[in-house]
Amino acid sequence: MTKRTKILATVGPASDSIEMIEGLIKAGANMFRLNFSHGDHEYHSQTLKNIRTAMKNLNTTVGILQDISGPKVRIGDIKEPFELHRGDVITFLKEDILGYKESNKSYVVSINYPELLDKVKEGEYIYLYDGTIRAKVIETGIEIKAKVENHGILNSRKGVNFPNTIIDIDVITKKDEKDIKWGVENKVDYFAISFVQNKKDMQNARKLLGDYKGKLIAKIEKFDAVENIDEILEVSDGLMVARGDLGIEVPYYEVPTIQKSLIKKANMACKPVITATQMLLSMTQNERATRAEISDVANAVLDGTDVVMLSEESAVGEDPINVVDTMSNIIQKTEEIYNFAKHEKFEYLDQFDVIQSTVTKLADDINAKGILALTSSGQSAIRMSRYRPHTKILTFTHKKKVLNSLTAVWGIYPIGTIKESQTTKMFQKMLKELDARDMLDKEGPYVATIGYPVGMPGSTNTIKILTKNEIEYYLNLDTKK
Repeated sequence: MTKRTKILATVGPASDSIEMIEGLIKAGANMFRLNFSHGDHEYHSQTLKNIRTAMKNLNTTVGILQDISGPKVRIGDIKEPFELHRGDVITFLKEDILGYKESNKSYVVSINYPELLDKVKEGEYIYLYDGTIRAKVIETGIEIKAKVENHGILNSRKGVNFPNTIIDIDVITKKDEKDIKWGVENKVDYFAISFVQNKKDMQNARKLLGDYKGKLIAKIEKFDAVENIDEILEVSDGLMVARGDLGIEVPYYEVPTIQKSLIKKANMACKPVITATQMLLSMTQNERATRAEISDVANAVLDGTDVVMLSEESAVGEDPINVVDTMSNIIQKTEEIYNFAKHEKFEYLDQFDVIQSTVTKLADDINAKGILALTSSGQSAIRMSRYRPHTKILTFTHKKKVLNSLTAVWGIYPIGTIKESQTTKMFQKMLKELDARDMLDKEGPYVATIGYPVGMPGSTNTIKILTKNEIEYYLNLDTKK
């Protein structure tokens, strides 16, 4: 069985060895996430080296996503954990202090971005410890006072969210600038930008890439990002539905509908979308996933997501390979009932789109064994994916970098690179490469696409059906004559 929906696995202490990474790839991982909220450059350099060694050992292509930390707002250090109860008051000071208990029901803290306190208004909410503690602002001014509305334990350096406040801060920190520079130097495929608010944030991130053609993924985890999604999508190469902070920033009951809306918008715009956070979280410690988690993964697949992501489950879990294998099995079974036809209703983006739509319909109509897509920029294969064909898209590119960038796209199987420029040699090279990998059905048929002039982005203009006889002809053809 093969799956069309991709798996992005976070690499961490439980999974960063070459042997473990090879196991994850064999189990179904298509991409690996380097989480720059943890670990230094030395650690990530070694992890990246291990991933590329595993890729070479298995003669396969996987993608590398660098997840940029962003300006995570946190409580400062406190003397000892606070056990907070409904009615307690927390005072937020704008200077950096060691938090303390002022009286029986009164506590004093600071945050690492004190300028945000000037933006908070009375009646708005502040969420602490990644959403587990809710406090309503009752007084603003030199200091901010908020009344706690539920019980919880608060520790040092825990996350803070302002779900009603437009904070409008630079989402690229000095640390992020150094991390992105590392990513450019080490040629990662994707950069995931955290806490995006609007298109300006993505444009600023793009400037830091310089001439490097890495792909930018906008992490949607703030309420204002949801409101500005169309402009963000326009300047991004893809989206990540980051449901962790998003579930704090918006009412919890809106998360499923927002997820479906974001996936649909990304599908329509022909840009890959990743669904992330707590997909199989219980498997961090348990052998089996919960029924709810299994349904969550299945529903993301049915919604049309390109990628499902694992975080703690693969980074620090007890059995990362089992987790990836479980997710792969869920995807494969769910795709048996996938509604391929729903994507046929998409409007053409341009005349180039008509060709790709025609290719996918032709391949499905003749029950082709595969679409052989030779693409210079990757766009023709991505456009084919937009129409969600039954037929797998076996993709070849002229550059390895482009091949790696297709690992996040639904239904695409990145195969190899082709340097040849003659039509006959290109067809032969694609077929021989598949044959060498034991992926070629010599009975056919296949639908092949190439473009003229060769190597020019957006030039795919030739469609050819390869039958059994033609496959045999190309495989045996002596192109040296």
